Amino acid sequence: MTLTFATRIDGNQIRCLIGTDRPLAAPILCFSLMAAPKVISGGTMVRRVAGYAEVALPDLAAGAEHEVVLEHAVKEFGPRNRAWLPLGAYLRIGKDCLPLPPGNDLGLRKGDGPPAPALDHGCLPLVPQPTDWTPSGGVVALMAVAPVRGLEGVADLATRLGLAAFVTSDGLPLDVTEDATLGPEGYRLTIASTGLAVAVGGAAGLHYAGITLLTLRETLGGALPCGTITDQPRFGWRGQHLDCARHFFGVDFILRLLDLMALLKLNRFHWHFADDEAFRLEVDTQPLLWQRTAFRGEGELVPGVFGGGIRAGGSYSKADVARIVAHAKALQIEVLPEIEVPAHSHAMVKAVPGLRDPGDNGEEVSVQGYLDNIVNPAVPATWDLLLPLAKEVASLFPLGILHLGADEAPHGAWGGSPAVAALKAREGLQTSDDVQGWMLAKLASGLGAVGVRVAAWEEAAKGCQGGVGNGALLFSWTGQGPGIEAARRGHDVVMCPAQHAYFDLAHSDDPDDWGAAWAGFVPLAKTVAWDPVPTGAEDITPRIAGVEACFWGEFTTDDRQAEGMIAPRILGIATKGWEPAGRTDGAGLRALAGVYGPLFDRIGWRRHRGA
Repeated sequence: MTLTFATRIDGNQIRCLIGTDRPLAAPILCFSLMAAPKVISGGTMVRRVAGYAEVALPDLAAGAEHEVVLEHAVKEFGPRNRAWLPLGAYLRIGKDCLPLPPGNDLGLRKGDGPPAPALDHGCLPLVPQPTDWTPSGGVVALMAVAPVRGLEGVADLATRLGLAAFVTSDGLPLDVTEDATLGPEGYRLTIASTGLAVAVGGAAGLHYAGITLLTLRETLGGALPCGTITDQPRFGWRGQHLDCARHFFGVDFILRLLDLMALLKLNRFHWHFADDEAFRLEVDTQPLLWQRTAFRGEGELVPGVFGGGIRAGGSYSKADVARIVAHAKALQIEVLPEIEVPAHSHAMVKAVPGLRDPGDNGEEVSVQGYLDNIVNPAVPATWDLLLPLAKEVASLFPLGILHLGADEAPHGAWGGSPAVAALKAREGLQTSDDVQGWMLAKLASGLGAVGVRVAAWEEAAKGCQGGVGNGALLFSWTGQGPGIEAARRGHDVVMCPAQHAYFDLAHSDDPDDWGAAWAGFVPLAKTVAWDPVPTGAEDITPRIAGVEACFWGEFTTDDRQAEGMIAPRILGIATKGWEPAGRTDGAGLRALAGVYGPLFDRIGWRRHRGA
């Protein structure tokens, strides 16, 4: 049987043409959109879960095409580019499921953008740029360095990336000394005709000096300029987030991402493996969590939302966790796990009985269209699950920090719950923000008692009792304003403003582009068009822990689709995390991206080639 499926954007509408070479009786069209869809013509909606829909079609005749016209139920979610067209589409005929071909090319399309500007004279072809570079004249040929204890991670990285060996018995000697004034991640590297020397503040400093030498070898063809690099990071937290709940990224992809991060001196991997769509960690506390939600699609607890199609997904074993943590550690990277409560918990609510108040008659709807994506903090089952679960997850990660989530609680959350009404009266709470703050504070306190610090998204600071409290590390994502406010209230803050640091956002407003658009578009230059400590807010400097870029997986149906969304924009977050304020501007970053393009190609990482 041959099926055809073509989709296109027509204003706010999405037009789908379905064809078959055989007659099909009473087919059901199953697909997902970015948000809740509605049918304008061509069929009848028979089921909807968030952005997933099932539409009953009339009998399809052989050789004829049938058109279905759709819209997003919320006008603000009008389609902006190809990523907003139906994903994971298939036809159900009785008990049989027939996959439809993609209605459009998935992911970024190939093609070269405008040529990159030339690198400024005196600027090293290196990201991030060093704190200070003083050239002394002359060039040294560097193919490899002689064995040095502490460079094993860099040597192994070069091998995995398919680059020439970095440490060899006949390599250039590297003289290593200690200088505590450089800080634990700092180094001072001298490149001279007589050889190489480096002073380091600690093991991380030596590792980063090695990364610098490896990178310059690659970007300069082995001809390194003589001079002295004095270097240390501006911030201690330099992160990259990956959403593995909406799309299950294989362990090998995660390891490759860690390698890419290491090449750019990023040091925190934020692992988002739990959300409305899945809880992917194979925990012992409550196996139903991952056993019932690791896969979504036909016949599963969660249908094929966000491109899940007939069946998609997977879970991470504790052996997988140990492998990822060890790989990261060898690259001076720590792993931050996230469990995501109280909202974004649709999968958790479906998998584990008793997490909702049976008397709740509220009608709150999440931003993605879920009707039941928040656990209830006033029922015993919630606490029977959450604290043991949080403790188990945290115990698997040496960082000693657990991200609780806490973003995007639906408007009016728990408004129809008698149990929460009683909790409010008992605890002196008034609003849903108060309830969430109370809940997070209780969970944070329980984790603090076993030595675990909590982190959360910016909303965790809300509530009449000060929100989560407990020294929580907060992530400011809707912009920098919430981060400034939280810092002034005494929280340490990681800045990850979507307008500059969300790599799932499209690069441009071109309908032929790919990605989200709720916070605008993020071309390469925009990734550096901001400062983690905004002008006028210099008082918060001690509270800014660092920066982080995020990649959310709503549009991703294959691991490699993420590569061109992340690179070369990841260069931008690397500069913001390491360099002194204002060092690299948009034009400078574009020039550096031009230099790094061949290196991305050599290591097999796909990249966006536009402006």
